[in-house]
Amino acid sequence: MRLINRSPARPLAVALAAAPFVAVAIAYAIGSEIRLAANPADKLLPAPATILDTAIRLFTEPDRRSGEILLWRDTAASLLRLLGGVGIAALTSLILGMLIGLLPYARRGLSGFVAVLSMVPPLALLPILFIVFGLGETAKIVLIVIGITPFMTRDLSQRVLDIPHEQIVKAQTLGASTWVIAARVALPQILPRLIANVRLSLGSAWLFLIAAEAVASDVGLGYRIFLVRRYLAMDVILTYVIWITLLAFLIDWALRLLTRKAFPWMEAGL
Repeated sequence: MRLINRSPARPLAVALAAAPFVAVAIAYAIGSEIRLAANPADKLLPAPATILDTAIRLFTEPDRRSGEILLWRDTAASLLRLLGGVGIAALTSLILGMLIGLLPYARRGLSGFVAVLSMVPPLALLPILFIVFGLGETAKIVLIVIGITPFMTRDLSQRVLDIPHEQIVKAQTLGASTWVIAARVALPQILPRLIANVRLSLGSAWLFLIAAEAVASDVGLGYRIFLVRRYLAMDVILTYVIWITLLAFLIDWALRLLTRKAFPWMEAGL
């Protein structure tokens, strides 16, 4: 039997999925042990036990000045910004994608603009956003929106264009208006794609958020990482990086579960 037709059994599949993570953890532990053996005061690769102790402290001990647990405060601030930006981007891309995909006039007027906008480096606009919107929450959310909306819009509009024309013709034959076609024919078919786009855009959204928080913020996961870097507090930085990765995984898992529950006819791999 050809390898292309063979699939691993579930225990082997789990082992194969875990193998890269285990390999990275072992490589880090070995590298940390070598550096600490040469220099016990080395801060670049703290021991795994040190990272664990730091994580426990960051998750449980309140700050002496404010009385708050800073990691939870940073997490709440960053998640509000992230979810706000991604939510606005998803709604905007859904509306624009439907307009461009269904209406020829909108396609002529907006498709070129969206294509050009998708080529603008979002981080290059960060100083402009801070000048226009100030250093508050608006600029950070707008950066996320600008960063991911054009790509999501282009993909969704193409998905609408890929809907078989026969479905549109049949709907019109049955007397459906443009609004009914959009709501009853196009929308159900692109909503799963919208969720998939959000999942694919989460990495970029986190990047834009952390960059904005690093430049101008007094709270947030990105702010804290760039604040402690001057002290070479790698145990704190690595704890925050692992925490951000875990949050991103949980959001992705929740979106995947939503797709399976809301659209069971779609492939689970979306």
